[in-house]
Amino acid sequence: MNYCRFLLEDRIHYGAVEIRDAEPWIVDLTAAPPEDLAFHLARANALALVHDPAGFEFEPMPLMAADLLPPVTPSKIVCVGRNYRDHAKELGNDVPSEPLLFFKPPSSLLKPGGIIQMPPAATRVDFEGELALVIGKRASKLQADADWRSFVRGFTLANDVTARDLQKKDGQWTRAKGFDTFCPVGPWVSDEIDPSTGLTIETRVNGELRQHGSTADFIFTIPELLTYITAAITLEPGDLVLTGTPAGVGPLAPSDRVEVSMAGLGVLANAVQNQPD
Repeated sequence: MNYCRFLLEDRIHYGAVEIRDAEPWIVDLTAAPPEDLAFHLARANALALVHDPAGFEFEPMPLMAADLLPPVTPSKIVCVGRNYRDHAKELGNDVPSEPLLFFKPPSSLLKPGGIIQMPPAATRVDFEGELALVIGKRASKLQADADWRSFVRGFTLANDVTARDLQKKDGQWTRAKGFDTFCPVGPWVSDEIDPSTGLTIETRVNGELRQHGSTADFIFTIPELLTYITAAITLEPGDLVLTGTPAGVGPLAPSDRVEVSMAGLGVLANAVQNQPD
């Protein structure tokens, strides 16, 4: 199943996504995933914020015409650094012997089509296109032979936007990775792809190809990542895990348009501008 999250008539909805004539369409409303607690609480209290899909007449619409929201509502965003050898090399870093983890705050989430704000504190802001996992059920201390797919609701695209100069200056990555708007995610979540087969991820800036990588080139596979992460951190339903970016990262500038894409997950597109005063 593929699903997105969007606004319609000032209410939040979840929608089933299908490809029609090579273009993604929202074809019907669907139930919200159980981890979206705010949605279910609002629905239970009959608040205007959300709408019960039962009995609501919905006309299919092109995904591009929808007011999309991030398709996830995570309690935390766990990210993996340097999970492609060529990316580690391009930044002058050694290939890690074990996964390198960091966090992005949920406040950094940005919807598809939203604007990446370049903060005045940074002089270089980079794009980093990535595949992300959406956790479907509580995962703690998973063993190497665990059925990891049973813990994953699906996959989506992300852009791990990074203030590269601040990452080097601070000595740790919280501020550089955590600015508001620094985690675009979407446009939909899918359980219909298999990264173990080697899926191509690409990033374009103003239509020019900048990143081209394959999930077959992960240093640490998805089961290895989940085993390592959950040995220390319990992953809750709805949590987001960014799996790392391939080589080709580079700076963004105001008025740029950055697009992250993968077959089966569509295109995550965002514009860039300086943060307003």
